[in-house]
Amino acid sequence: MSGAAPDGLAQPRQFWAVFTTGLGLVMAVLTGTIANIALPTIARDLDVSPASAIWVVNAYQVSVTMTLLPLAALGEILGFRRVYLVGLVVFTVASVACALATGLPALIVARVVQGVGAAGVMSVNSALLRFIYPRRTLGRGFGINAMIGSATGALGPSVASAVLAVAPWAYLFALNVPFGIAGVWLGWRMLPDSPRAGHRFDGVSAVLSAMAFGGLILGIDGIAEPGVGAMAALGVAGVAFWVLLRRQLSRPNPLLPVDLMRRPAFAFAVGASALSFAAQGMIWVCMPFFLEDTLHMTRGQTGLLMTPWPLTVAFVAPLAGRLSDRFSATRVGATGQAVMVLGIVALVFLPAYPTMFDVAWRMSLAGIGFGLFNSPNNRTIITAAPAARSGGASGMQATARLMGQTIGTAIVGVLFVVASSGAIQVSLVLAAVLCTAAGVATMVRPEVRA
Repeated sequence: MSGAAPDGLAQPRQFWAVFTTGLGLVMAVLTGTIANIALPTIARDLDVSPASAIWVVNAYQVSVTMTLLPLAALGEILGFRRVYLVGLVVFTVASVACALATGLPALIVARVVQGVGAAGVMSVNSALLRFIYPRRTLGRGFGINAMIGSATGALGPSVASAVLAVAPWAYLFALNVPFGIAGVWLGWRMLPDSPRAGHRFDGVSAVLSAMAFGGLILGIDGIAEPGVGAMAALGVAGVAFWVLLRRQLSRPNPLLPVDLMRRPAFAFAVGASALSFAAQGMIWVCMPFFLEDTLHMTRGQTGLLMTPWPLTVAFVAPLAGRLSDRFSATRVGATGQAVMVLGIVALVFLPAYPTMFDVAWRMSLAGIGFGLFNSPNNRTIITAAPAARSGGASGMQATARLMGQTIGTAIVGVLFVVASSGAIQVSLVLAAVLCTAAGVATMVRPEVRA
């Protein structure tokens, strides 16, 4: 296949390349979302406890996080297109294994493999966009990407509920197969080639990275009720991070992109992303408890009131991407964070007996802010890195998102333990503080031109 044009792909190939990357993103996000909805059904069908069934979710999350940076580094060496396609093949085959699993151990193993495949897709997704879109419309590309991810997250529970209403839970995984096959075929024909680095893959650093991020995720997940396992996981993560960092500082193409973190625009954008996703994660965890336990709303009402956030992100993200192509990505992103803070503060000051509209407009306002922030910020993360280091930037972007969400969820868990009666109010205030910090980081970073 011929290489991509120096400044993006020509139509109609550009359209089909975007469609392909979007299809992979939908599958990876949807599979993570629908498993949460299916957990009670899976636990009953496999005759296991809810505590055991939760590993169907955890296995996927940990596997993705452990392999994002190694696969992003592999993308720089082998080409982003190749890593994406292999990841999609692995994901599709693992989906078959999930659908055919007859016991919890087999399902968990299949989910681990599925997570590796999803990491192959997500680790190079943003890097591919840099070679698909012309520089002048790159922000639009990130906006479309954010729209796809948010819309998928919003529709995930509805899709899962609809499938479970008419079919066994295995069909949730089997649905990936035809789309995976289509994605591989389209990707082989339409995705662009990218320049390949000449250095070797650092296997030792890959193992250290997996240990560090895997231990961190496991430790954070257990921090609300700390025990020997959680403390051991955090200890392993700390040691692995220390050894990994020392090893990376002396390497010209580090797997952990410490070279990119020396660039202020990149470092501040990654930090802002982690802070903003942590705030979002806190809201998404604490608000359902508030709506159901405090306001005594039904599950249907709760689901309806949680929807405005991702839907407004889906609508606003493409506009934010276009704005970041024409104006300052820093100003657009900082404005988004300011709006997000206003939305969260408005949630803090909800009336004692709010109507559904009172909650909905506040969730929408916060979602508008997040949508205005995310696309320009992702654009900055990728364009702040040299083209040859797009893989490291893409992997770090995905890692910041996942780690932010995980940390935000863990914070709420800790607050429920130490401040049970006021946990929701404290969570909302802390989320606003994190967003404010993200806004400051966005405002002070240097501007980057694609």
